[in-house]
Amino acid sequence: MKNALFQTAPGFDEPIAVLAHCHSRIRKQLTTLQKLLVHLPVHGANVDAQQAAHAVLRYFNDAATLHHEDEEENLLPQLEMAASGEDASQLQIILPKLLEEHRQMAALWLALDRQLSTIVTGQSAQLSEADVARFASLYEAHMLMEESVIAPMAKRLFSAGQMQQLGEAMRARRGISNT
Repeated sequence: MKNALFQTAPGFDEPIAVLAHCHSRIRKQLTTLQKLLVHLPVHGANVDAQQAAHAVLRYFNDAATLHHEDEEENLLPQLEMAASGEDASQLQIILPKLLEEHRQMAALWLALDRQLSTIVTGQSAQLSEADVARFASLYEAHMLMEESVIAPMAKRLFSAGQMQQLGEAMRARRGISNT
């Protein structure tokens, strides 16, 4: 019997589920950013704020980067190769937008990274509400497009072998052995 107390992450044998799990983790970090906006004016860059800022930094500097690489280097090119007809036409419109959003998120992240780094060290309690709002809004819209169009299309078009290839690439990117 599985222990219902622990929610485990899906394995790389389910790469689309892993990407969806990443989205839930991104949403958790976006929520933490929102909480920091409320916390900092009242409590400053105290230990709780420093720990929260550190967690957000760690996630977006590491895991989110890997997630975007999964999409850009594997999922989206593989999907483009598998798509035909209406799917291919839809991807021609969507893919440039998704890739541009990745670039925009990276640019917005640079400003937040600097702000959060000063919170982590206790040097500042400043976090731009406008920067957080732009970053969160862009991410939410981006994830919605991936969840409503890209993931269902991949599930429908990819063979078991293509899913395995995607999962293996994602696993290798993280340096996880296939044992």
